[in-house]
Amino acid sequence: MRARQLEVFIAVMRAGTVTAAARMLNISQPALSQILLHTEDELGFTLFERVKGRLRPTPEALELFADAERLSAGLDGLRRKTTDLRLGRTGLVRVAASPPPAMAILPRAFTAFRAQHPGILLRSQMAPIAAIIDMLRAGDASLGVALDDRLPPDIEAEVIGSIGFACLLPARHALARKTELTLADLVGEELISYRGNTRPADELAHAARTQGVALSPSLEIDVSISAAGFVAAGLGIGLVDALLPWHRFAGLTVRPLAAGPEFPIALLTSRARALSRADEMMRDEIRTACSDVLREHRAKV
Repeated sequence: MRARQLEVFIAVMRAGTVTAAARMLNISQPALSQILLHTEDELGFTLFERVKGRLRPTPEALELFADAERLSAGLDGLRRKTTDLRLGRTGLVRVAASPPPAMAILPRAFTAFRAQHPGILLRSQMAPIAAIIDMLRAGDASLGVALDDRLPPDIEAEVIGSIGFACLLPARHALARKTELTLADLVGEELISYRGNTRPADELAHAARTQGVALSPSLEIDVSISAAGFVAAGLGIGLVDALLPWHRFAGLTVRPLAAGPEFPIALLTSRARALSRADEMMRDEIRTACSDVLREHRAKV
């Protein structure tokens, strides 16, 4: 029994007449009668007896009816599910991000997304870029956001913005009297910054050579957020990305790095895996959130 035949059978069982059933399904009476007769021909037995203008179910029809209703309910649920998926109203969106975009961009993107699609489950994972790549490859994340676009060929990186560096100063540090700092200001200071062979470290090293400045961190970090505790403890000046909302951390004085390098904010996807409709909508929200965050950042600097 096909889906349309199932609908007709259930409608006639509920309505009792061809006319009422046709009205329920918004089709003509002859069309419904034709579907019903064709269904009985295919089944090889009669579903209804015609008695004084009404259709009386046969024992076979009565036996089929409960299963038919359950099957119809399942089909209705499947239709709703496919419609929700097409319109992006259901599903799971998984985003992996390094700490700066995870704290600065994703909250805004998730808020906007949730307002439009409250039924979709969101999952955020904070990780370094190597782990983000692994998650994209394995399908554990559909989208990634990181501060690097130099990636393997199976990972697509869409640059959605760029960000410079900030200097984190311990409380009452002498350099706090300046409104902005340069690399030259940091010569001779104890520095807390990125370990070698990372995108931020490479950008800083190139800028230092260009400006004729020698810089060498005395404390290397993998992720910028780890610098906050070290700076607050007085271990040195943090030279880190300016994207992370450093003003939220107590005990730090934040100054922008003038004439410093910038590095990209990249939206990452796997070339081997297609995005769902919900993933695509989240990607749009991340682009918009990044643009808004960077515009506000520029306005403050």
